[in-house]
Amino acid sequence: MQNKNSETISDEIINRLGDYFQKKIDDFMISEMTDTPYTMFRIEFVMYKYFNIVLNYDRGRFGCSIINGNRFLPLENSQKWYDKVDMNTFLKELEEQIKLRIPDKYLEFYGWK
Repeated sequence: MQNKNSETISDEIINRLGDYFQKKIDDFMISEMTDTPYTMFRIEFVMYKYFNIVLNYDRGRFGCSIINGNRFLPLENSQKWYDKVDMNTFLKELEEQIKLRIPDKYLEFYGWK
């Protein structure tokens, strides 16, 4: 993992999410960030003005879930390890997983379908 710290990695991820989703994503919040004893952090954000999402990063493994109260609904993704990630695939799969759960009328209203 080329000795990147949690701040560097979280900034990279937020920039890629913002570039890919543009106005479909907002309200980024980073929490639980640490580099000791290992690198981990959590990024929460809102997608499509519809779902609250959390991206967890823990020792190189990462993935997203929908926040549903105090429970988390994991989103399937083929990209599990940050140091081996194809970020374009990760972002495309995240978009597909989210859009599957949003009514078409809502997506059409905002011009996202």
